[in-house]
Amino acid sequence: MDIIHAPFVRVGPLSELRRLGSKVVSSPGGPVLVIADGENVVALDNRCPHMGFPLHRGSIEDGILTCHWHHARFDLRTGCTFDLWADDVPTRAVRIVDGEVSVAAHAEPRDEAGHWRHRLGHGLAHNIRLIIAKAVIGARAAGVSSADLVRQAMLFGACNRPKWGSGLTTLIALANLLPALDDHDRGVALIEGIGAVAEDCEGEPPFIDGEPLAGAPPLNTLARWFRQWVRVRHTSAAERTLRTAIDAGVSPGWLAATLLVAATDRYFADGGHALDFLNKAFEGLDLIGWQHAAQVLSTIVPVLTESRGREEADNWRHPVDLIALAEESQPRISDALERGRSARGRWNSHAGLAQDFLGDDPNAILDSLIAAVSDGAAPADVARAVALAGARRIAYFGTNNEQSDWDVAHHTFSYANATYRLLERADEGDAATEALGLRAAVHGALAVYLNRYLNIPPARLPRDEDLTDPPQSTGELRSLLLDAYDRQHQVEAAARLAARYLAVDESGRDLVAALGHALLREDAGFHMVQNLEAAVRQFQAWHAEPEAASTLIGAARYLGAHSPTRRAKYQVAEVARRLMSGSIVSEDAEAR
Repeated sequence: MDIIHAPFVRVGPLSELRRLGSKVVSSPGGPVLVIADGENVVALDNRCPHMGFPLHRGSIEDGILTCHWHHARFDLRTGCTFDLWADDVPTRAVRIVDGEVSVAAHAEPRDEAGHWRHRLGHGLAHNIRLIIAKAVIGARAAGVSSADLVRQAMLFGACNRPKWGSGLTTLIALANLLPALDDHDRGVALIEGIGAVAEDCEGEPPFIDGEPLAGAPPLNTLARWFRQWVRVRHTSAAERTLRTAIDAGVSPGWLAATLLVAATDRYFADGGHALDFLNKAFEGLDLIGWQHAAQVLSTIVPVLTESRGREEADNWRHPVDLIALAEESQPRISDALERGRSARGRWNSHAGLAQDFLGDDPNAILDSLIAAVSDGAAPADVARAVALAGARRIAYFGTNNEQSDWDVAHHTFSYANATYRLLERADEGDAATEALGLRAAVHGALAVYLNRYLNIPPARLPRDEDLTDPPQSTGELRSLLLDAYDRQHQVEAAARLAARYLAVDESGRDLVAALGHALLREDAGFHMVQNLEAAVRQFQAWHAEPEAASTLIGAARYLGAHSPTRRAKYQVAEVARRLMSGSIVSEDAEAR
């Protein structure tokens, strides 16, 4: 709207305004505070942009307007804030004709998308969740896409922390869940994911970019060098080698294979986190564009060089030396890959292999894996079976275990999901490279074996008869599920309701949306987010086949074991929603 031709609202005689000092008038654009400041007359929206408190209740001194709720201060002439946790107050044009004052019915127009993206940058830089929440809501209303918001946050995280962390992992996991969520929850998910990045970066030094080598050696040389630098923990050399490969234009598949091989030179590195972080970096690039590969993947290098492998852990060595078993099996795995290559695409015994992985004999587990590969199972097929077995460890988790043991099972599952995703993406390369990549699935199968104590005795998967008068609609089921998550120790109740959900809607769409909403209500740590996202990914990989029901039932149980929390983060998102819709959070009757 051209402000010159915009309709104006009468305020009254200038003399009266000077006598009163200020006046609040109604307008189509909301209440306006009109102030006679010396010889000047200024008009601003009467809502404090921080929390909506009426500004006429504030005070003016030396050209500074102070809101009395949280003491945000503003330049009276321009509405600009001195406190970055607030926001600038929109101003109105003032017209004085023949001693009569009037103000524009609406604030001066601005680039809403640009404004809110700029404010999002402030929220990220200062780790102020309310700014982030309002900026996400405002940007979405202005037409900014979720992908653009994720890109802004992801690149901020890549530049403002020395290595990839839990914040970026949370952001990408929630971004992956967006299509499965209700529209309102998509906004909350973006707020939570971006807020996690800001929290992770607070107080951290920036990431310092390296440079590619001057002239690229052959790709097999770069792959060999990168693996060597990661093994000897030479971070800058590994980063420079990686940047050289990216600068040479290598494919995402080559990068996935090369980084996966280097990561699995250490067994189950950092309890599975290293591989999961690596996978999330790749998934993040799928969302924001591979032109950012050098900037993003460089942050993964310190994760790989600094990680600790389970070959250094006692429980992987005693009473059974699992490291030795895995090393001894490697030649057999290579031979099996060669024998099974011609049968690829016809093997379809994932569920049976997953059941074998739940066994008590590590030798038998490796024999089953090798037999499956010999029969035509591709590395990604093996990884999908490992992921299903990992999900069943959670679905069968005995609640007599310690609370912290939930995360033991979770780490194996999230690792297996990441392995599956990376192996699906990786270029097969030569036989030796493929065999090295398959090690990730081998390590995952051994981790599932080590977690067998978590299912002694195993929890029983629920059946329809476990529910008295079972609900028939997804709406009733959602209400009951959310009510269960309002109370502690509702693990089995959540499992029964999730199973009933899948009986009513085999697609799982309504259950996933309900679990997503339940997750977003909580002060969810990144493990909670990882767990649900991995479960949804695996359920989708099975195309909602009955064998995959345990993935979502396990996710429902895991969420039940960690709910409810204080829900402080969700409250911030709700406050921001009310503010952006024009509600008065202070509930001041005089301002309504």
